[in-house]
Amino acid sequence: MRTANEREGDLESQIGACRVGEQRVLQLIDKYGESKLQALIEELLDYSERLVRAELRTMPAGSFSAEDWLDDDGVTDDVRRIAVRLRFDPYSASVDVDFAGSSVQVAGSVNAVRAITLSACFYMLRCLLGEDAPATAGILRPLTLHTSVGSIVDALPPAAVAGGNVETSQRMVDVLLRALSQAVPARVPAASAGTMSNLTIGGIDPRTGEPFTYYETAAGGMGARPGIDGVSGVQTHMTNSLNTPIEALEYAYPFRVRRYAYRDGSGGAGQFRGGDGLVREVELLADAQVTLLADRRKLRPYGLQAAWKARPVAHPFTRQAAPKRRSYPENAAVACPKETYCKSKLRAVAVGARPDPDFTGCVRTENSKLSPAGTADSSPGRQSWVVCAVEKSRRDG
Repeated sequence: MRTANEREGDLESQIGACRVGEQRVLQLIDKYGESKLQALIEELLDYSERLVRAELRTMPAGSFSAEDWLDDDGVTDDVRRIAVRLRFDPYSASVDVDFAGSSVQVAGSVNAVRAITLSACFYMLRCLLGEDAPATAGILRPLTLHTSVGSIVDALPPAAVAGGNVETSQRMVDVLLRALSQAVPARVPAASAGTMSNLTIGGIDPRTGEPFTYYETAAGGMGARPGIDGVSGVQTHMTNSLNTPIEALEYAYPFRVRRYAYRDGSGGAGQFRGGDGLVREVELLADAQVTLLADRRKLRPYGLQAAWKARPVAHPFTRQAAPKRRSYPENAAVACPKETYCKSKLRAVAVGARPDPDFTGCVRTENSKLSPAGTADSSPGRQSWVVCAVEKSRRDG
């Protein structure tokens, strides 16, 4: 999220990067010639394809199916199904991926376009390769993708799709890896946190009088791997954002970070534990609007090989002075008076993870009235709030 000045800088930087890229390509053509450069590009694509096909030849022949759900779509409370079937043919070194049975596109913003679904498949195949394998379009050549047009994994206009890229893509990966674990159980980890926990905060910075916007995803726990525990407090799967240092956050925004720590014991239990999540508390020093897009509040990340589940994600909105608690929708925006802080808790599951009963859910205070659009109205000067953005964990393996 950016203000106008920041967005202008971003766009100018992107344009500049494209121009530099153009110059570098022309320099390569001058050095090697156009035909040789094209041949090298094709060889790189072919090399990626050969690596994937070599892996697919080691897969057991047959079909492997899995399913999982999104908590809801942010408009209704109904869970949304993501289903997949992988069919491996080691003789042709190919894989057929079919998302039949997934929910139809929904009113909320968790719909994904087909390109996102294809990206999740790309990620699954890339995970089968070594770290030095080139991530090119050649990886997709052995894959055939089937989706139902108008479904949550192949949405059509005017479906809202903002959350499809950041949340539904994570669930697709969970389902793909769950199916893959049936084919090669010794190579696949249990479910990770399963949500990017997108937190945005906006308002007017009292230090400058200028508007500010803050957007960050929160890390969680990595699912336990065969023979080894999962990693705590890391970004997993379809997210690649880095942690913002506390010093930079407090310098750039009217925030104060009160706590940033692992949430001990939040990962799923099993022979090999899932990684623990994080607790992040941010005090707001100015009036602001807070929006959260997250999942895994109701349905916990799965474990493998009879492991137990991790604790669910939690993002209660709470006033510091003993608030009353009420249920809050998934894609919620709340206006927060200053002198408030935001708690963010994230965790993962294990190979053999256990469910955790102590989930507080989402709450808000009496001093705010939720509008039909999902925005809480609050006037400045009211009692301070605690905004618990997200609690995320992974399962044991």
